[in-house]
Amino acid sequence: MPPHDLPDLEERLSRPTPAVIDLMRQIAGDFIVLGAAGKMGPSLARMIKRASDDAGTSRRVIAVSRFSSPGSQEEFKAHGIETVARDLLDANAVSYLPAAANVIYMAGMKFGATGNESLTWAMNAWLPGLVCERYSRSRIVAFSTGNVYGLTPVENGGSREEDALNPAGEYAMSCLGRERLFEHFSRVRGTPVSLIRLNYACDLRYGVLVDIARKVWAEEPVDVTMGHFNTIWQGDANALSILSLAHASSPATAFNITGIRTLSVRETALHFGELFGKTPQLTGTEAQDALLSNATRSILSLGPPFVSETDLIEWTADWIQRGGDSLGKPTHFESRDGRF
Repeated sequence: MPPHDLPDLEERLSRPTPAVIDLMRQIAGDFIVLGAAGKMGPSLARMIKRASDDAGTSRRVIAVSRFSSPGSQEEFKAHGIETVARDLLDANAVSYLPAAANVIYMAGMKFGATGNESLTWAMNAWLPGLVCERYSRSRIVAFSTGNVYGLTPVENGGSREEDALNPAGEYAMSCLGRERLFEHFSRVRGTPVSLIRLNYACDLRYGVLVDIARKVWAEEPVDVTMGHFNTIWQGDANALSILSLAHASSPATAFNITGIRTLSVRETALHFGELFGKTPQLTGTEAQDALLSNATRSILSLGPPFVSETDLIEWTADWIQRGGDSLGKPTHFESRDGRF
């Protein structure tokens, strides 16, 4: 059954899997989530807290962010998560963060990168070095993006972790810079690191499926030029990313976190059209390449997603038809030049 309201959605996004609960029994130490107030951070931090409680393990879970949105800091505290309000780019800000054996690095900049390239590089490629210095003796899960691969032929089934990286645009290049910093410190300091190359998490309020569905619902044109994509239920992305902590290594190990299937924009729009009783307005012609990731390594190491792409499409349609909330933050997945 699809989530029926916002509390139900947020509960499901943060519901720990049995494997995550078991991990909390095996791994000692506190957790700190850096950049925790973004789209994915709140549910991920809450999943860690819930899994720790279910496992009967006592640990601190600390969320660090600027908390610029009203009420965001209080939401963490309501779920038993400690908060530290801090701009990580401020002088010495990282040096004074609490110690933690386990670090989830989610800080970064994507939207608004074009025209603000210097801040993008500072957030995505300089800050990781400071974090690695501060937490050199911790285990680190560092979020990256499938954009570091660049466009790949659709027929190849998606980029694999061992493929050469070919980022397009300064956002993707800065994300490769972030990875290289984590890789460097992992090698020279022996810090265990897991790099998460995430490819489009969806939580019904945002994501590629939401972008396509809302255009079909509003009878607006859907551009099919970027003809294919991957997506994954955000609750699964949370769980698999947390599980990657057990595979953090020196040198760093990368994992593509995304769904199993390669989806067609055209076919997905038509599917939403059937569910909505509307005829999608399709524009453009599909390119032969796209930003695609192959999730075989993560499936073999961490397990498959629980929610299928078909279920996620149907959940998204149900959510939109019932007037569910939207974050109003399109993914801009259509961009083929790396400008965000």
